[in-house]
Amino acid sequence: MKKIHHPLASTYLGTQREIISFHYGESNGSCKDKIYIQASLHADELPGMLVAHHLRLRLAALEVAGKLNGEVVVVPVANPLGLAQTLLHNQIGRFDLASGENFNRHYPALLALIGESLEGKLTADVERNKRMVRDAMHESLAANAPTTELGAMRHVLLTLACDADVVLDLHCDSDAALHLYTGTPLWPQCEPLARYMGATATLLATESGDNPFDEACSQTWWQLAEKYVGRFPIPLACLSVTVELRGQGDVNHHQARIDTDAILAYLAYRGVILDAAPALPDLIAEATPLAGSEPIDAPVSGVVVFLKSPGERVKAGDAIAEIIDPISGDVRTVNCKTDGIMYARENRYFASVGMRLAKVAGKSAFRTGKLLSA
Repeated sequence: MKKIHHPLASTYLGTQREIISFHYGESNGSCKDKIYIQASLHADELPGMLVAHHLRLRLAALEVAGKLNGEVVVVPVANPLGLAQTLLHNQIGRFDLASGENFNRHYPALLALIGESLEGKLTADVERNKRMVRDAMHESLAANAPTTELGAMRHVLLTLACDADVVLDLHCDSDAALHLYTGTPLWPQCEPLARYMGATATLLATESGDNPFDEACSQTWWQLAEKYVGRFPIPLACLSVTVELRGQGDVNHHQARIDTDAILAYLAYRGVILDAAPALPDLIAEATPLAGSEPIDAPVSGVVVFLKSPGERVKAGDAIAEIIDPISGDVRTVNCKTDGIMYARENRYFASVGMRLAKVAGKSAFRTGKLLSA
């Protein structure tokens, strides 16, 4: 195991933060994939941080036993900036307080950085093209190092992940069943992961808005494949998945060990771990378009009583929640408009008007524009 410190550019005099990455196994021509796993990019989403802890213990043992056939990189604390943001005893881990930006948005669009450098260099050799694209990614990132602390954090994380065959970005929702986000072209690669993880929903998009981390890692490959279709072979060489490990309160060793087992099973399935992979479980739900996810917002203010739980299948018109005005006594029922699975809901129980209450994964796309919540 190698432990590498990545100092971040300091925005303020007298401060210095760093990203720490742990590297297990090795990546070379004779080995299998490079796997990159990071936790808690939204710093107040902690189930992934605990899973990363258990992964490190298991990976260290696998490395000693000579059972790693590739490199696995683990960043257990992906966002030291957000960890330091506490306001009135509440951790503000989703947004950078200095800029107002979501920590999981605004990553560099690599196609714009590497496109010209590939002209005249691609060939009919798909493996050579893959290496050339990855080299170009590293060169472009090295030549465009940012100067702010937030920019440096994004830069370090993307530099660590951009040449990985699999990227798992461990998050959670407020209160949710386990679900995944990935690129539409990547579903065939992602389906075994969805089976092992027991994903209640997998949401697919090629552009969800504002370039989140998972898309920044993987989108360049399908963009290049489209650009050079019929001319040069470009593989979908990075399966990048946002793994939503249920809700913010789901931080316990029992569940973290189950999730760790599932991730390691998938790595065995890909041949990165030299153990027989467990049999593929049944798929709980087919993937659906992110544009078919119905956001359910509060039409009035009041006390929220949920009538459906994360993971439940619902029909259009089903009552999802009641909002009660404790002064007037009025009770407002909130219904969904989509058949599907209610995969996430809010963990606050007093609603302001317009507050997001829940999300339902439906089969038919109907939304356009930015598809992710703020």
